[in-house]
Amino acid sequence: MSEKTKSKDKEKPSELRETIVIVIEALIIALIFRSFLYQPFSIPTASLQPTMMIGDYFVASKFTWGYGRYSFPFGIVPIKGRILGREPNRGDIAVFRNEPTGEDYVKRIIGLPGDRVQMINGRLFINGEMIERELVGRATDTDSFGNSLPVTQYRETLPNGLSYTINEISDTSSLDNTIEYAVPPGHYFMMGDNRDRSQDSRILSAVGYVPFGNLIGKAEARFFAMSDNTPPWQVWQWPAKLRLDRMFQSVY
Repeated sequence: MSEKTKSKDKEKPSELRETIVIVIEALIIALIFRSFLYQPFSIPTASLQPTMMIGDYFVASKFTWGYGRYSFPFGIVPIKGRILGREPNRGDIAVFRNEPTGEDYVKRIIGLPGDRVQMINGRLFINGEMIERELVGRATDTDSFGNSLPVTQYRETLPNGLSYTINEISDTSSLDNTIEYAVPPGHYFMMGDNRDRSQDSRILSAVGYVPFGNLIGKAEARFFAMSDNTPPWQVWQWPAKLRLDRMFQSVY
């Protein structure tokens, strides 16, 4: 065996080690980025339409409200409450861990700790005051199973001035008339913008009041969007299914 061949054989293990080290470093960097800065999520259901559509992909900031147990993969860090946390604002769109199902949900923060929240004939009341809403028009809402229904769209404005569009199938659906909810200290009341197609805090046994420690991050911006619930890996459908008008936009 020549000296040249021996030299090449020695280089192979060294190159393999370098490749493994690079892969491990990349995974660590990705884990740090995901845990402490931004995490990507997708929208699988109709509950936040029209603000967040099925097939929207967005990033949530992990640092805005500090870090809780579910800020980290699999909830492996046993944090009680939050570290470096600040209070969310009413109207923020939050990703949170829903304990009854063990899944991550995306909803809008409607009620703050100590608030009283109620729905009466389709109208939202916070602390006894009816929230302003303005008619936008008619539209069609389609869920993840392809079921479409006509809806009325309104522009709802919270007491802090934040406005967003909601969908209402009617003002007489099952969650359009509720009890008055008293939000406990350290908890938040979540609702979807698609009021009649959202499983949210109005259903106490399914979601209920969300502890501050269960917040994962604040939805910040969409970076990708596909129509008709098309999987993004089906690249051959991109020309027809990409929703370019929804990409690289802030969400609120």
